[in-house]
Amino acid sequence: MFGKLLRRLDRLRKPHPSIASLAIFHRRLATGAGAVLLGLAALAFAWLGDRAQELFLRLVAAYPYAPLALTPLTFAVMAYGTHRWAKEARGSGIPQVIAASRMPEDARAAPLVSLRTAFAKVAMTLGVLAAGGSVGREGPTVQSSAAIMVACHRLLRVPLSAGVYIAGGAAGVAAAFNTPLAGVAFAIEELAAAYEQRVAVLVMGAVMVAGMVSLGIAGDYVYFGALGQTLPVHIVLLAAPVAGIAGGLAGGLFSRALLGFAAGRTEWIRRIKARPVAWAAALGLAVAIIGIASGGATWGTGYGATRAMIEGDGQPGWFGLAKFGASLATALSGVPGGVFAPSLSVGAGLGNLLAPLFGGAPVGTIVLLGMIAYFVGVVRAPLTGVIILIEATASRGMIIPLFATALIADLVSTWVCRERLYHGLSRAFLSRSAAGD
Repeated sequence: MFGKLLRRLDRLRKPHPSIASLAIFHRRLATGAGAVLLGLAALAFAWLGDRAQELFLRLVAAYPYAPLALTPLTFAVMAYGTHRWAKEARGSGIPQVIAASRMPEDARAAPLVSLRTAFAKVAMTLGVLAAGGSVGREGPTVQSSAAIMVACHRLLRVPLSAGVYIAGGAAGVAAAFNTPLAGVAFAIEELAAAYEQRVAVLVMGAVMVAGMVSLGIAGDYVYFGALGQTLPVHIVLLAAPVAGIAGGLAGGLFSRALLGFAAGRTEWIRRIKARPVAWAAALGLAVAIIGIASGGATWGTGYGATRAMIEGDGQPGWFGLAKFGASLATALSGVPGGVFAPSLSVGAGLGNLLAPLFGGAPVGTIVLLGMIAYFVGVVRAPLTGVIILIEATASRGMIIPLFATALIADLVSTWVCRERLYHGLSRAFLSRSAAGD
């Protein structure tokens, strides 16, 4: 008698099969709709970003010294806006998604990936690009994509989990670069603390749908141009360590500078951070001076210069250093914008500088090694970096040299900066949410 009663109570606790099926349908619908919408949003953001850069370049062509006023003023306005109204929109956007995925059901995490924050992020990143800032679209795309995915799940009353944030962010990477496999790799390396099977299915579904949207509208384009050359083994044995050590050191220094400033452990850093608008204006002026001195080579994302170097149309030897300075100044200013694309551009400059050391090798292949070395040195995601470059350049013959260089760069960067960049930056958002600020 008692056993029968327990079995009946157990059946009552279990959801009816039709209710469970409806919940699964809602979850799949939310994921599919979110992936379609974020794919469209990523394409629109990319188009608007290109237009913003074109507008800035036309202005510079007509008034070469206009950036000396426009860039610091814009940086100051964006810093004031983020500090006053949208603190969750500052910087890259990837640390915010990492922080939100650590506490998916906590209401205090909601502002990190809200549609309001996403709109502010996109709008202000476009403003920074229109002023010549050295920022990328990928980090903001990850944050806004996660916000769209979360909004679709909330609309359909689907419970939020870490997988929702991870799927949205990963699909954003896939849509931004038109590289679906890189989206999955990014989810594994950067966004997911515990990569469970249910999360894997959610991520792959979202990435596939977002990739199809990007492919259907933008076409099967190769992001940085096709690279068909390969490297002989004897050159790989020399070039991979050289590029890996150089890129790991430079990328590690970049990460260490950002994390050290974010931590604010010294008195002078705390004083600077107490005046964010003046600090942003000063760094905006530095970006303008570097841009004018380099003949405009360091403005914006750096996509054009990177593609030119991969295709063998080299930049001056100082390009990598100048782009490094402009990217570091932009990132330290706290204005919205990512570091993905600028890091690839700095790495391309590094590879272009190293190419004469390996005279028998095609320039584009050494440029590619420089890109993976510096990118991994900054982000510490070797699998993501290799897959992005293979998909974005159709350079499957370079997979072994790229992996070798990435692993060396990752090791060297660890010696320079122990903490991974995005995870270190996410701590500020976690602590602020925990404090209820």
